[in-house]
Amino acid sequence: MGRLEMHGAHPTETLELRVRELRQLFNSLDPTPFLNKDLDRACEVFIENWALSLPHDRCLHLTIHVEQLPETGDARELVAGAVHNHYAYKIELVRGELRQLLRLGRLSLAVGLVFVIACLLLAEALASVLPGQSARIAHESLTIIGWVAMWRPVQIFLYDWWPLKGRIRVFENLRQARVSVVQANTARSDHPIM
Repeated sequence: MGRLEMHGAHPTETLELRVRELRQLFNSLDPTPFLNKDLDRACEVFIENWALSLPHDRCLHLTIHVEQLPETGDARELVAGAVHNHYAYKIELVRGELRQLLRLGRLSLAVGLVFVIACLLLAEALASVLPGQSARIAHESLTIIGWVAMWRPVQIFLYDWWPLKGRIRVFENLRQARVSVVQANTARSDHPIM
């Protein structure tokens, strides 16, 4: 399934897939030309799960064993172009998600800060109007409510953007992966069949 090799300074991880024919790799409902086709969902998930489990500094190599190679055209060039285009497109999608998330984070931060300030000002005002213990309870409650409003921007800026950056790195690795298409040895069947 996967194996580690050394090519130059960076280790290379290889994923080997086996298909009967090349069209199994791609979404059959996608009407676009071959080079712009989406990968088949099961194939895409399989490749991405493999790539996500690897260190980011690894070079990737996909070897596709095909039982029925097409008679015409350079299969390796077509498949490599289609895989690279697919992951270039996915990089742009995830970058768009990241931009939208950071925009939401900035908006949430602005709203949260205004709300915290309003709560703290109201807490101070109530402390001067309400007697003893009631003033303390109102002050503490409004302070807590104000800081709870900051939960969403804090979550976005501390945690939510990291997974998206990680996916971009993985997709970038897949966009640059070496792709080989070889005639399958029908006697051997130790590579996953898609």
